Amino acid sequence: MYLTPKSGLFLAGSCITAIAAVGSIFELSYGQPDLGFQTTAIILGLSIPLTGLFFLAAVRDAKANIK
Repeated sequence: MYLTPKSGLFLAGSCITAIAAVGSIFELSYGQPDLGFQTTAIILGLSIPLTGLFFLAAVRDAKANIK
């Protein structure tokens, strides 16, 4: 089995940060973000690279557990 609890957590983190990125894009395109422009932009700026890092970590963990 390739999916370990650790890689599952990484995938969950990737999904959550991807949802945060999409939500931030919609909030910013609306023009009146609920959390304010600066906070929403910070969330967007952090969530995009974190999505990639979490996904990459999940793939690497799964590859490491191939038997």
